[in-house]
Amino acid sequence: MNIIVTGASRGIGYQTALKLAADPAHAVLAVSRNEKALKSLENECLKKNPDARIGILPFDLEDLGKIGDGLAERAARSFERLDALVNNAGLLIKKTVKAVDPDELQRMMTVNFIAPLMLVRALMPLLEKAPAAHVVNIGSMAGFQGSRKFPGLSGYGASKAAVHVLTECLAVEFADSTVRFNALALGSVQTEMLGEAFPGLKAPLRDFEMAEFFCDFALTGHRYFNGKVLPVALLTP
Repeated sequence: MNIIVTGASRGIGYQTALKLAADPAHAVLAVSRNEKALKSLENECLKKNPDARIGILPFDLEDLGKIGDGLAERAARSFERLDALVNNAGLLIKKTVKAVDPDELQRMMTVNFIAPLMLVRALMPLLEKAPAAHVVNIGSMAGFQGSRKFPGLSGYGASKAAVHVLTECLAVEFADSTVRFNALALGSVQTEMLGEAFPGLKAPLRDFEMAEFFCDFALTGHRYFNGKVLPVALLTP
């Protein structure tokens, strides 16, 4: 299977790409703006398995205009078809409504909502070539209706709520295709991002543990779900 994982330079994305690439049946393209971290990921994959099919693509998802002729073009050179897209890249700027800058709000909306939409649009020709493709959008309990909310996460939560609704809309818009769309609304996972937002908080799951679920869901979840926003949370945050 051919799989793209965004936000693969650290945390759950890094562990997800690492685990997927460990299977010789998978070819993985790992995407992040952090080229140094991507090279570390590539080296770790190849150290574990010299035959691992891991490709890296340093790319800034805030550069929306280059998603089509940059990221999608590279994917088309790498893959004849795309079986799974894990839209894991995320940006969290924790500031109150009074303190947050409009540019910071725009950045969160770009990375967390607009970029996944543009990636789907650019990659649909490859996704539709797969017998059954799966797009997994990584959301958050911060944007899950009825969940506990926290000060400073208004912009982040709203951007994640947007990607949740986007997921539902994509499933309807592409209902006649072979592509399925689902979102995972994550609770607390021990990552750098969580530590930055909630210093001292101890989450019940580590990044590599959640990555195991990511991998399984990306490869099999489309058999059971389409257009769903699924809470994946032992603790919020």
